Amino acid sequence: MLIDTHCHLDAAEFAHDRKEVIERAGAAGVSAIIIPAIDTGNFDAVRSLAHSFKGGTYALGIHPICVPHAQDHDLERLESCIQENLEDSRFIAIGEIGLDFFLPALKEDAMREKQERFYSAQLDLAQRYGLPVLLHVRRSQDLLLKHLRRRPLIGGIAHAFNGSLQQAKLFIEHGFALGMGGAMTFTRALQIRRIARQVPLRDLVLETDAPDIPPAWLGGPGKPAARNEPAQVGRIAQSLAEVREVSREEVVFATAANAKRVLPRLAGHAVPAMAG
Repeated sequence: MLIDTHCHLDAAEFAHDRKEVIERAGAAGVSAIIIPAIDTGNFDAVRSLAHSFKGGTYALGIHPICVPHAQDHDLERLESCIQENLEDSRFIAIGEIGLDFFLPALKEDAMREKQERFYSAQLDLAQRYGLPVLLHVRRSQDLLLKHLRRRPLIGGIAHAFNGSLQQAKLFIEHGFALGMGGAMTFTRALQIRRIARQVPLRDLVLETDAPDIPPAWLGGPGKPAARNEPAQVGRIAQSLAEVREVSREEVVFATAANAKRVLPRLAGHAVPAMAG
């Protein structure tokens, strides 16, 4: 079964045809979609959306890009929401959390420190409530790992992984699977494709990050920007199979099993076919 482990289905880009997007994903064989929150303002939205279709699940967290405007009371709100939803089986992780040192405004010293504080606090919440995490990893691999080393294994998914092979191995040692999505489908993405080929298949999962990171057949140089959507995860699986020189069926089976292993609550919601 196909699982999209990272899809911002609540995004405004889907406002006019969200129901059709979900139906297309189901028709393409997608069995589950994980919808991560980005700040306290969309906690209710991702929860409600996840409950609107079979195979819908969600995560709650504060994205590093949203940290500049976040306040300490947002961390308190996050913990309150975790407590309120802990018995909800569709609530499967803390996320999207992490560190982003790519965007200029986020690289300034004060903002790096604030990002790190929010990341550390959210790891503590994951540890306290026994939940895995969905990690945003952008030019921040070593510092993310530094904080993970300070805590017993939390585990989860390193979303859109684009680090070195050595860094990949360290995340895996900490109980993480690596998210493979649209970026991996570009032949020029040599480092990501090297990771996709050399890391054991048992440590990879599929994702779209829709509506962002469109795969090669939807975007790239010389092509107009196109919206990504969860139905594309099947072709992403085919691309990963080609990179690894294995069958698509092997990739689909393994990545689904991997997702359910690192996100245990997902197992009850990865159904043969999504429906309303």
